[in-house]
Amino acid sequence: MSGTAHPRHELDEIIHAPVRLSIVAALANAEKADFRFLRDTLEVSDSLLSKHIVTLEGAGYVKVEKAFVGKRAKTWLSLTDAGRAAFARYTAVLRQITEGITGA
Repeated sequence: MSGTAHPRHELDEIIHAPVRLSIVAALANAEKADFRFLRDTLEVSDSLLSKHIVTLEGAGYVKVEKAFVGKRAKTWLSLTDAGRAAFARYTAVLRQITEGITGA
């Protein structure tokens, strides 16, 4: 057994929750996304999506912008630079886990 820890210990617990991972992955492929689009795409309720967005925003991973389009309130979400970097690290660790640990 080597002295290094298993790569799973490097997984970002903020991103690791399935809904938050889905949010970050969706936002990684877009400049920004509408709240309703994310809700429908991820098949979650408004309240569940809101709860996870608050966590991601608190971690500095997601930026929330609210505006009116006509008479309707719209919420736009985007990844911050910190969020993009965290997602890149997260996916790198997943690749390390799924591709196997070298030296075994």
